[in-house]
Amino acid sequence: MSFNLIITVAGIGILVGVLASVLNQSGRSEMAQGVTIIGVIVVLYIVVQSIGELFTLVKSVFNLY
Repeated sequence: MSFNLIITVAGIGILVGVLASVLNQSGRSEMAQGVTIIGVIVVLYIVVQSIGELFTLVKSVFNLY
């Protein structure tokens, strides 16, 4: 697992948390929920790409086709 992946996911989490908090305080809870859902989708996309790279690496190490 790359350290950059951990930092990226943590950064997105902090950014989404701050944005959701600000939107909740301003009375826009629907937008805050949307920001949270979009943040989760972005993080899942990043993680799925990393898992795909891991499977490709495992295939190449064990010469699987």
